[in-house]
Amino acid sequence: MTAPGPAAPSPTTPPCASAASRTPASAWPDPWPAPAAAGPVRGTVRVPGSKSLTNRCLVLAAISAGPSVLHGVLRSRDTDLMRTALTALGARFEDRADGAVVVQPLPVGVPLEEPVAVDCGLAGTVMRFVPAVAALRPGTVVLDGDAGARVRPMAPLLDGLAQTGTRVEFLGAEGFLPVRLTTGEELGAEAAIDSSASSQFLSGLLLSAARRPAGLTLRHTGAQVPSPEHVAMTVQFLREHGVHVDTLEEGAWRVHPGAPAGVESAVEPDLSNAGPFLAAAAVTGGEVSVPDWPAATTQIGDRWRSILPAFGAEVSFTPDPTDDARGTLTVRGGVDEAGRPRIAGAGELAGTAELAPTAAALALLASGPTHLTGIGHLRGHETDRLAAIAAEAGRFGVRVEESADALAFPGSDSSGPLRPAEARTYHDHRMATFAAVVGLAVPGTAVQDVATTAKTLPDFPALWTALVGGEPAHDRPERDEVR
Repeated sequence: MTAPGPAAPSPTTPPCASAASRTPASAWPDPWPAPAAAGPVRGTVRVPGSKSLTNRCLVLAAISAGPSVLHGVLRSRDTDLMRTALTALGARFEDRADGAVVVQPLPVGVPLEEPVAVDCGLAGTVMRFVPAVAALRPGTVVLDGDAGARVRPMAPLLDGLAQTGTRVEFLGAEGFLPVRLTTGEELGAEAAIDSSASSQFLSGLLLSAARRPAGLTLRHTGAQVPSPEHVAMTVQFLREHGVHVDTLEEGAWRVHPGAPAGVESAVEPDLSNAGPFLAAAAVTGGEVSVPDWPAATTQIGDRWRSILPAFGAEVSFTPDPTDDARGTLTVRGGVDEAGRPRIAGAGELAGTAELAPTAAALALLASGPTHLTGIGHLRGHETDRLAAIAAEAGRFGVRVEESADALAFPGSDSSGPLRPAEARTYHDHRMATFAAVVGLAVPGTAVQDVATTAKTLPDFPALWTALVGGEPAHDRPERDEVR
């Protein structure tokens, strides 16, 4: 398959971004020179709140019976788009001086006074969560987004809404944005959809189901759900916040009606975004720690505990002495007899999901072969990630075998050393971090549009540069901890 074409330009800075919380995109050159590691990378990185959990918190708070207070929420383009969308539907947000966000819920069941327009940007959670929220207020809502959003699948979610009483009108290609949704006073209580292309279709319908007058019975009709952790995250999240959810059988749920009470809740760190920083230890034979790692979590990023050892790294978890619900995850990269970094081929790694781009960067640098399988659904993410990874690997001089749902990497023992390249990102934040990880071991690597990382991690270039530095770790003790 050929490389995906570049998407149309999209904003690089969230519309509600505060100058104190992020470095402006203009601070980074384009292309951005990815820093190469001059020695083992060592440091501690505190990653901000999870985007997946932040947007779930914002949705649930917006449909609750009373106000909520949210701590540790991520501020990024995706989460600001969610706030803007929920504000258009009647919710209100207040940023407190201590960093908490107070959410006043939208008036469920009250008709919209006029049609509402929602900009989804390139945020999958906005595209897939907001339509079901919009159905809770009778009226008309038009959703659109970036050019890249118009090629991301929406049909299963919209089919579920149509089954439950919302009129769906496609304003462009059928099954994609832009779309006009018109909901009346009556909402059905049963839907069956094939969510094989994205777990977000199920999560989007489940999140707001309790505010439907009769709740919702939802069934997945496909063979398997991609990223099942994300659906489990949604179900557990709802239960933790007082929503009655029954798992009827595998792939079927019953959400009982009832307005969740307003909550005071804290968002876990984004474990997926921790991946590139932890990978830096594996690439350089160094040591990187991430504090506040949850001892138990539904975040898919917890898979780093098993993925990184497959590449020869050592992973340890040290419980917090004051809070056994969290601790510090530390990764130590493998080294050979001479103390040089050693990245082993991982063999077959199944179901890396959204972690695949970072795993792919390690696979490019590994000595032996790696086969990432079960990731076909990534073709419907911000870009066709399988095609993008294969194309960028070729730019670094490595031929990666691409199949419908897998990528096979030969290993450097077979392909030889990588060559420097100017990597494309396709407006995909994880392709930007993929290139940054490769750049650790390939001096001269540059990254186009590194500001696209603002989607989920606005200050990634600053965090990355502070951790990697560019000079040997023992010469920069003041950078050993990145806050």
